[in-house]
Amino acid sequence: MDAFTSPSDLVVIGLGYVGLPLAHEATRAGLSVVGLDVSSRVVDGLNSGSSHIDDLSDTDIAEMRAAGFRATTDPEVLGGARTIVVCVPTPLSAEGGPDLGAVTAAARSIAAHISPETLVVLESTTYPGTTEEVVRPILEESGLVAGADFHLAFSPERIDPGNAAFGVANTPKVVGGMTERCGELAAVFYGKFVDNVVQARGTREAEMAKLLENTYRHVNIALVNEMAIFCQELGVDLWDAIACAATKPFGFQAFYPGPGVGGHCIPIDPNYLSYKVKTLGYPFRFVELAQEINARMPSYVLQRAQELLNEAGLALSRSNVLLLGVTYKADIADQRESPARPVARKLSGKGARLAYHDPHVENWEVNGAPVQRAENLEQALTEADLTILLTDHTDYKPKLLAEHARLLLDTRGVLRRRPSVPGGQRTTSPITREGIQVL
Repeated sequence: MDAFTSPSDLVVIGLGYVGLPLAHEATRAGLSVVGLDVSSRVVDGLNSGSSHIDDLSDTDIAEMRAAGFRATTDPEVLGGARTIVVCVPTPLSAEGGPDLGAVTAAARSIAAHISPETLVVLESTTYPGTTEEVVRPILEESGLVAGADFHLAFSPERIDPGNAAFGVANTPKVVGGMTERCGELAAVFYGKFVDNVVQARGTREAEMAKLLENTYRHVNIALVNEMAIFCQELGVDLWDAIACAATKPFGFQAFYPGPGVGGHCIPIDPNYLSYKVKTLGYPFRFVELAQEINARMPSYVLQRAQELLNEAGLALSRSNVLLLGVTYKADIADQRESPARPVARKLSGKGARLAYHDPHVENWEVNGAPVQRAENLEQALTEADLTILLTDHTDYKPKLLAEHARLLLDTRGVLRRRPSVPGGQRTTSPITREGIQVL
């Protein structure tokens, strides 16, 4: 059993992309913090000073440990904790609905050890009503009553992996309490290390805020993805149209097409809201349509790849295809729900010989089989019959791609991006040549 000499100010349950940055910021603010995780690999790595997420370095972990942070797999640390924050995964089930297994398991662990006056906050993304309808009854199995003997709140995580501009401290923090007092105490807690805390009317409003944020993005990404398909048929450069529209200083926000949606939010969170709406007896048509459009983008990438090869007199079934970037967004190692994998499956299913390059991923598998990793980018570009840019890592410079790729399908618009100067005047033109296509 892990030994902790005294009750902590904070126990964070779940030490992934959400929980660990939260623990880091709280530690920096002088709170005594303990991390609790079911993975002994994660715990052992952190206690030896190694970070497993992009946003924190080994130096950051060393500083946390020097300030007293420790990680453990032992739920005994929950006893006496002043605040407990739950940051566990909420994936989709095999049927496509919410999987709250990790949330309910965390709640049971808390119920077995909770002390009076403890503040419990759920940060895991979920549908409205989860905090009070699912978590609260489990916690009250302790014999303590929420809102009277202990305090309960929801605060949606707003972590954007790889974002150097916004982190835990300077991203406004929404909190919603089961009671007004619960909300006030949650706001005071987060106010110790977050610059701006916003109080919602209650837990349901805070839960809905998170789903609204990501459903908004989901629907708008689907809009431009569908536009990308018919703009190709119309001969319209959608990337240029978006750049022009984005010069409007009001009433427009730019979204961009791509090979699909990935990450821990967009492919999953709107489905939680759709699930809740279905319990009312009717479908959430916007979300379902957006899901359908975004889910078909890997097939559209396959179609475009075949067309590009056919124009060059090549068959996909006998071609060497190089995939550039297999993470879900640029310049991080996070592969969660990356569209690269469904794209690779479809290409492989048509007989393509695959290789990949990604500066952040040393090993990659598709359908349980390893995919060859290209070590020399320039050489790999030259040797591949077709290169497909799936993630716009900064290593993938437009000039390098245009000069060395035989055929190139750019799904991220890297070769269509045109820097501008004040006043909107373009300073460069997009790179174009035969054998290059942009999604």
